[in-house]
Amino acid sequence: MNLSIVYALAAAALFGASTPLAKSLGLGLSPVLLAGLLYLGSGVGLAGVRLIRDRGWRPSGLTRAEWPWLLGAIAFGGILGPVALMFGLTRTAGATASLMLNLESVLTAVIAWLVFRENADRRIVLGMLAIVLGGVALSWPEGGNANADWTGPLGVALACACWGIDNNLTRKVSASDALFIAGTKGLIAGVVNCSLALYLGARLPDLAQLAPILLVGFLGYGISLVMFVLALRGLGSARTGAYFSTAPFLGAAIALVMLDESVTVAFWIASALMAVGVWLHLTERHAHEHQHEPTEHGHRHVHDEHHQHEHDFEWDPAVPHSHLHVHSPMRHSHAHFPDVHHRHRH
Repeated sequence: MNLSIVYALAAAALFGASTPLAKSLGLGLSPVLLAGLLYLGSGVGLAGVRLIRDRGWRPSGLTRAEWPWLLGAIAFGGILGPVALMFGLTRTAGATASLMLNLESVLTAVIAWLVFRENADRRIVLGMLAIVLGGVALSWPEGGNANADWTGPLGVALACACWGIDNNLTRKVSASDALFIAGTKGLIAGVVNCSLALYLGARLPDLAQLAPILLVGFLGYGISLVMFVLALRGLGSARTGAYFSTAPFLGAAIALVMLDESVTVAFWIASALMAVGVWLHLTERHAHEHQHEPTEHGHRHVHDEHHQHEHDFEWDPAVPHSHLHVHSPMRHSHAHFPDVHHRHRH
């Protein structure tokens, strides 16, 4: 299996588990504070991991042109998205909210196709339609009650839209250090959201409640995001979102077991529709003759058919290494994803 797919599925598993856990651990906390603490756990934890990995502080490696993309991703994905999700969780059952998070993959793909011109085929589009229908089934008022509370599902949907924008902006910097990208997002989003919550009158929880929230943030928002960035590098936005759409199924299962929530007919209908959509995504294959234009960038790589450059330093061809390098023009055909080397038009 492609390693990037493993990264995407690992990110999905960690984030999917974090949704119902955040709902149960955050009882009595304001949505803004809970979002801030989750991201703070992510940022502090990843900063520590990066310091240990690099044996001290090292520059990010981002160019001046890449910083606006990262800051935009932090604003939408690290500040607006989590607040909307935490607000939605206070008015939505955990299992329902977990499955509705599948809308993130749909909105990620739509933005990737319409704004960033990433390619789409019939199988991916049909899968997205199945997921959308599942989301509609989940948010439909029970018993046809038009007065049902829509604010919870709308909050979750808004969070998905924010993360859809975030995913596409993060893709623009995905060749850079994934630990730095995820850690920076966590620290900035955590500090901003926690500061806003405390300004509005929220109070920090005691250590017994705070510690597990920070741990869930480190795993479900931090390590998960690192895996997601690595998947973006190899799969592109739409397909990473497709694999990531497996996350809500794990979250829904945990919510049903841990939170003892009831299961409705709409839940099972939505599960079936979303399962079909995910299956279509996971079985998609894309191959055709394509042209590589001259490109210069830097990222961790080995010397394969896309990396045939010279070095001015000693290196081991069996060991992955990172440096600024140039890709010469090339035309060939093979199965591929819209990764950092395959962002051509169709």
